[in-house]
Amino acid sequence: MLTTTLAEDVLDLLLPHRRGTDDAPRSAFTPQLDRIRGFVDADEPIVFTLPGFPCKSPNPAKVLGRLPDAGERLALQFLDTLCTRITELHPPGAWMLICSDGHVFGDLIGVPDDHIDAYSAELRTLVTTEHFGTFDLRDVFGDASCDEKRVRIEAEYAPTVDEVRAEVKRDEDALRLYRGITRFLFEDSADFDGSRSALQRRCRDRAYGVVRRSAAWARVVEHHYPDAVRLSIHPQPAGSPKFGIRLLDAPDIWTTPWHSCLVQHADGRTELLPLTQAELLGTVVHRDGRPDYVLAR
Repeated sequence: MLTTTLAEDVLDLLLPHRRGTDDAPRSAFTPQLDRIRGFVDADEPIVFTLPGFPCKSPNPAKVLGRLPDAGERLALQFLDTLCTRITELHPPGAWMLICSDGHVFGDLIGVPDDHIDAYSAELRTLVTTEHFGTFDLRDVFGDASCDEKRVRIEAEYAPTVDEVRAEVKRDEDALRLYRGITRFLFEDSADFDGSRSALQRRCRDRAYGVVRRSAAWARVVEHHYPDAVRLSIHPQPAGSPKFGIRLLDAPDIWTTPWHSCLVQHADGRTELLPLTQAELLGTVVHRDGRPDYVLAR
């Protein structure tokens, strides 16, 4: 009973930050409670896996640059604080594994591998506390080329295109994810020189590829960390094996630090907005010679 109560207390720290499309009581999150309870019963640190932090959007209308900035920094600070609060309840602590997935689908979203490498290297300088670990394709396939890694992850872990198409047709949440990815791909294709309809077709096709590889990456992470509490930066329904988590405030439920610019308001609030909207509110502030966030007037 004590471990059940403690597991519920830990879940209560997550629920205010849930990224979802429905309201649900604590009792609806059995998959998360069961995994948290497993760590509590074993008196071990609670391990969370979070696929994300891939690279910056290639759309210059959304982001300040190619490298992590105030958005990523504050998102990581939020996760670090969350782990600290969990440790106050559960002394063995909590460990957040950032499972960077940029190389998994970089070719599909139009971001060169060297840009992803630079983003990942900078990100690793930000995850320096004992609450963080990192995991990416290098931990799975070693020194193989990025193209070879993508071929292997598709061959060994990805569902087929037909399986993904069938799931999108029958499952509302899968359809919502597919449409969200399609929208991102469309918005981030500023350099496309064909017709709008041709771009829409390309983005719809590529979205299936992103969904396939994202599912493959989720399987890889689950294989290596089968007991971890699975977090997601995408909205997730109650009862899902994954818990959708909101890293920072944003008007759009799909917005992440790598698709946007951080705005610091005069009253202390922060939010994520596309750069073109953020710039209308104030002035870009630099840090270490690079644009970092927008300070609202």
